[in-house]
Amino acid sequence: MAVPVRRQENRPMARWDPIQEMEEAWNRIGNLLTGTAGGEGRFFTPLAALAAPADIEETDDGFIVTLDVPGARRQDISVDLRENELMVSGDIKEIERKGVLRRQNRQVGRFEHRIVLPGKVNAEGVEATLKDGVLTVRMAKAKGTESRHIEVKS
Repeated sequence: MAVPVRRQENRPMARWDPIQEMEEAWNRIGNLLTGTAGGEGRFFTPLAALAAPADIEETDDGFIVTLDVPGARRQDISVDLRENELMVSGDIKEIERKGVLRRQNRQVGRFEHRIVLPGKVNAEGVEATLKDGVLTVRMAKAKGTESRHIEVKS
């Protein structure tokens, strides 16, 4: 039976090891992603930049969603609620510059965030405020989502 051999220039013939080749490919991918993330154990910052940091807090009577939208103006943000899904979209306009832009890390352009809430919301009890680049949306829970103890009868 013939054994597969990989020929490389200026190197003697060596036996081809597909497992070793797969391990090398995984190591190369890992190094690429680690380099993109900026170090071991960090989230992939380019991928994380696509989703704005958001907090979802549940209180006894409602939900509070806090989204970072740095550079967005109040009139450029749209907040919509459809059943238990909150949709925040808008536009962050680029700052007018006089000099040459050497590096740009700030997000500009259209953005859209869809957040599924863990319960039903009363659409009449929604309030959104924007302060210091942080959008806070307060929503009252619908009456049907209140928890209660149900006694088991025989």
